[in-house]
Amino acid sequence: MLQGMPRADSHAARLDAFYGPQAAHYDRFRERLLHGRAELIGSLRLPPDAHVIEFGAGTGNNLRYFGASARDFRRVELVDLCAPLLDIARSRYAGLPHVHAVHADATRYRPTQAADCVLFAYSLSMIPDWRAALVNALACLRPGGTLAVVDFHIAPPHPAPGFSRHDWLTRQFWPRWFAHDGVHLRPQLLPTLCAAVPLHEKVESRGPVPGLPGLSVPWFRFSGVRA
Repeated sequence: MLQGMPRADSHAARLDAFYGPQAAHYDRFRERLLHGRAELIGSLRLPPDAHVIEFGAGTGNNLRYFGASARDFRRVELVDLCAPLLDIARSRYAGLPHVHAVHADATRYRPTQAADCVLFAYSLSMIPDWRAALVNALACLRPGGTLAVVDFHIAPPHPAPGFSRHDWLTRQFWPRWFAHDGVHLRPQLLPTLCAAVPLHEKVESRGPVPGLPGLSVPWFRFSGVRA
C-alpha cells in the first residue's frame, strides 16, 4: 500500500495495477482495518430467498458475514471493476451457482431483476462518481429494498444535529492519508445517504488503523429502506 494508487488512463486500470499484485493477501490486512462490516450485515433483515448485490465486492469476502443464510439466497451479484480481485471471488464461490462475480461499473450496472439489498462495504469512498453509484444503487432496489453502507468518513466542519463532530486534525489528516491509496473520505457522503433514504438507521464510530498506534479513523454504518 505504500506505493499508492498508480496513474492510469481509467479507474479500472488503476485498480488492476494497484490491487493485482496484492490480490492473494488482499483480505488479510483489511480484516483489521475495515470495521463494522459484520455488525452492519448482521443487522439486516432480508427475506430467506433474497437477491443481494454488492458493489465494489472485491474478492467477495463480505459474503461470509451473511452466514449460512447466504446459501439460500436466490441470487448474489458481486460487482467490481478490479479483475484480479474478481478472479478470487469466482474461485472462492465456484461451488455456489447462485453467486455471480460481475466485472462492471457500479455507476452503470443494472441487474435483470430488482434486488432486495444493495451493499457498499468500504467501496463508495473509492468510486470517483460516488453520487452516480448511489443513484444507480437505488434504481437497482425494489421498493422496500435495503441500501446498506459501511465506510470511512469525516464530518463537515459544522455537522447538522444528530451527526458526529470531528476535530480539525481528524478532518485534515485522514483524508490526506487515505487519498494516497485512492480512498476519499468525503464529508458529504453520510448526509447525502441520510437525505436520499429518509427511513434509515445509522451508527458513527471510530476504529484503530494497523501500524498507526493511538490513532483512530471515523467510520459509519448505514441501512435504509427504499420508498
